[in-house]
Amino acid sequence: MSMKKHFAKALVATAALCGAVGASAAVITLDFEGVGSGAAVLNFYNGGTDSQGNSGINYGVAFNNNALALRESDPTANFALAPSPETAMFFLTGSAILNYAPGFTGGFSFWYTTVAFTGSVRIFDGLNASGNLLGVINLAALGTGPSPGNPFSNWAIGSLALTTTARSVDFGGTVNAVGYDNITFGSTNPTPQPVSLPGSLALVGLGLAALAASTRRRRA
Repeated sequence: MSMKKHFAKALVATAALCGAVGASAAVITLDFEGVGSGAAVLNFYNGGTDSQGNSGINYGVAFNNNALALRESDPTANFALAPSPETAMFFLTGSAILNYAPGFTGGFSFWYTTVAFTGSVRIFDGLNASGNLLGVINLAALGTGPSPGNPFSNWAIGSLALTTTARSVDFGGTVNAVGYDNITFGSTNPTPQPVSLPGSLALVGLGLAALAASTRRRRA
């Protein structure tokens, strides 16, 4: 089961990762709204742009080339009911790494969706998933969700309390099989809650999940 349907084209990400700059003392939530569908997130939250030239708020947060955005309305998308419609983060190769040079503490949390595969998110005190490992958030398989035609529509919280300053996060798991949204620094409670379907629609959705092979794709 994959985040993108089997007929989806390979994504192209060409920009390079830059160092994080700036900081915010407030709780920060990355909802990926405004990032282009199919774009590498890159420096969208770091005073730069994603691989399609879109820019967002400068939080001093940068991502490696593997961190990609996907919009629910994209015809290749296989997810729905995200906590902040309509964009989520996923990856098609390796793992997605987040860097926040100023560091964060107090807590780290996010919403995630995965159908049949487990995964893990690792938090480090150095950049680029280096230095001391401060903690691991294990991701459980959530099964097929209720949205008709969108198996990735169950969402759950991953969180970790932190007393030591962290500077990078490694989002791992099976490629094209785990999606993330509302990544939050400084809190163990990401908001808002995912969208819910009326009961009647949920029942219909259980029999209409799209099947797709999990495929590792190379980007040119």
